[in-house]
Order: sequence, then C-alpha cells, then structure tokens
Amino acid sequence: MAQLRQDYEEFVKRGAEVIVVGPEGPEAFARYWEEEQLPFVGLPDPGHVVLKRYGQEVNLFKLGRMPAQAIVDREGVVRWIHYGHSMSDIPSNEELLALLDELG
Repeated sequence: MAQLRQDYEEFVKRGAEVIVVGPEGPEAFARYWEEEQLPFVGLPDPGHVVLKRYGQEVNLFKLGRMPAQAIVDREGVVRWIHYGHSMSDIPSNEELLALLDELG
C-alpha cells in the first residue's frame, strides 16, 4: 500500500480512484488507515464478498489472499486484472499508470 501512496496523486490526475480491499474487520482496517494516513479508500472485506466477486485466490500455504489488482471503469466493467502468485507479484505503479493512460 505504501507503493500506491507514493503515486496517489498521479492516479488521481488520470481520473482514477485507488481502492484497497483487505480481509480485516472494520475496526482493524480503520485503525490501520488512520495510523498509516493512507489517502485512498480502504474497504474491509472480512466476509470475502469482494474477493469472491473478482476471483481473488486464497492460498493457505502462503498465509491467505494472493495479491490482485484490477482496473474497473466508471460503469463497473473490469478493464484489466492481474492475479499475483506471491506477495511480490504486484505490478509497479508505472505499469498501472501506463495502463490507465492506454485505457484513456
């Protein structure tokens, strides 16, 4: 999430909103957001409702949810999605910003 914070203004300049979905409950999520002073939206998903909708993988051998990034347009259509195979398999901000530029 620190990666997203670094270039948050670049995402906003492109008309995008960053939303991070996590498995924690609302109280833990709110506490983390406050402590880290994250500028984007955080959505607690302890019931895995969003996880299931977008097909995010859970791998118990790797301690939970695998990373996933999606670009969803204003109509709710998924325009691009990446499912990571490990916690280090996350596209860079530069890649995501370039995709936003391509998608217009």
